[in-house]
Amino acid sequence: MSPTVFFVAIVSAMLINNVVLMRFLGVCPFLGVSKKSETAIGMSAAVMFVMVVGSILTYLLYYFVLEPFEITYISTIAFILIIASLVQLVEMFIKKASKKLYKALGIYLPLIVTNCAILGIAETNIREGYAAEYGVGQGMLVATSSAFGAALGFALVIFAFSTIRERLEAADVPTAWKGIPISLVVAGIMALAFLGLEGIV
Repeated sequence: MSPTVFFVAIVSAMLINNVVLMRFLGVCPFLGVSKKSETAIGMSAAVMFVMVVGSILTYLLYYFVLEPFEITYISTIAFILIIASLVQLVEMFIKKASKKLYKALGIYLPLIVTNCAILGIAETNIREGYAAEYGVGQGMLVATSSAFGAALGFALVIFAFSTIRERLEAADVPTAWKGIPISLVVAGIMALAFLGLEGIV
């Protein structure tokens, strides 16, 4: 298999089909944790770990357990259980490693379990049919590349958004536009910028 396939999968998931701005998944942490760049980086790292490892585990579970036993109808429940377990590990690690970051992330850290971006990527990797096109083994590598690209895209967008929001705090914004309203306008402009990348790959 050509390395181009992996490159295209990463770039496509990161920029062209950005999980937040193009597919509107994971908007809750995108808006909730992006007030400071420090918390945005922490959330990005947590999401990246859960998204990549979760995609690998859900892919293996689907093709080696659910499909052979013809119980693919429980895939969503099974995927959520795997994601919840990974989030619990991440939460315990962050709590031990950085209590400040743990407090800053607050309720948004356990909410990764219900982060539709992570579940959406896991479901997309199955729906795209990488296993049928490349075989189960190589399909898993393409699916992992896609998940990694989506995680990078999430990190890029939330970090860029957090730096803009930090500047907006010091900007002279009309009272009616302060806070979430101006943030949503900025998010819309960012989405338009990413829309301009459509068709590159």
